[in-house]
Amino acid sequence: MAKPISLLLSLIALSLFPLSSPLPSDAVLNAAEILSNSGFVSMALTLELVYPTLTSEPRSATIFSPSDAAFTNSGQPTLSLLQLHFCPLAFSLESLRSLPSGTKIPTMASGKSLIVTTSDSNEHVSLNNVTIIGSPIFDDGSLVVFGIDKFFDLNFEFPSPIQSPNSDRTCVVSNTTSISVSGAYSFDEASGMMRSREYSVMASFLDLQLLGFVEKPKLTVFAPVDDAMLVVVGNFSEYSSVFLRHVVPCKLSWTDLANFENGTVLRTFSDGFTIKITKSSDQLMLNEAPVTFPDMYYGDWLIVHGLNQVLELPATAEEMESSSEFGSAGRIAPDRSEF
Repeated sequence: MAKPISLLLSLIALSLFPLSSPLPSDAVLNAAEILSNSGFVSMALTLELVYPTLTSEPRSATIFSPSDAAFTNSGQPTLSLLQLHFCPLAFSLESLRSLPSGTKIPTMASGKSLIVTTSDSNEHVSLNNVTIIGSPIFDDGSLVVFGIDKFFDLNFEFPSPIQSPNSDRTCVVSNTTSISVSGAYSFDEASGMMRSREYSVMASFLDLQLLGFVEKPKLTVFAPVDDAMLVVVGNFSEYSSVFLRHVVPCKLSWTDLANFENGTVLRTFSDGFTIKITKSSDQLMLNEAPVTFPDMYYGDWLIVHGLNQVLELPATAEEMESSSEFGSAGRIAPDRSEF
């Protein structure tokens, strides 16, 4: 197996994988160590070699690691084949299970996606007709690693037309359904999941129940990771505004979001603030912020997706507010100087 691994490392050293926002180096090195101890030495060596590039690029990732036997049996993998096993999003096992058959999962291989092939009668998750082996080998919330017993097929095609599910469209701007607020509901399960994956600030906002909430709640929360929320922590007056613009009044899975037309606009609980869905290749963007952890939490009435940045107010609104503040300051400056 030494020769295939040597060739693999030589190939990887020339490649590497472009993404956005940094992945913690400790996560990559810890994953490599656990992979090696779990009988996935080839992928462990690959990660050890590429981690400087990974830590300077992606904020999150899912790696599907073929076994050492797969590396030996398949011979030298091509660069594009290796990249097919790296996804620029963090998927938990529960997230993958929630995806209907035919869903496309983006990868780092240019123009190539993985396709969910899990059947309704099979409890095991399948991608490109390759079964994922049990629970994640490694999962720290930003990097998730699954084992598979063979390489994915670069030329795999889904055998039948993909049926798009009926998305909840009550939060699309063109829909006239009103948003009603009353009662209160527990978010303990969702907030617990978020805290375990470094989305504690938004989890705290959920626990505060800043919405009220709705009589028959169907909600989607777009949760920025803790690192992105540092600018908000301590600024109590902004908590409600930040939280409300990250919540929409309908239940939207990652598949639902991906099936919306490019440019679809969603309304939020923040009056006048909307979220525009755009797509670049298989990357899903919300007001230009990438969804990095799809379906982090998937419940009967609540779905949480992870983001790597805060959904900011439009630049024009900020400029107007800034101009107004400076204008007011100019008018009262003489009075302040008297005290």
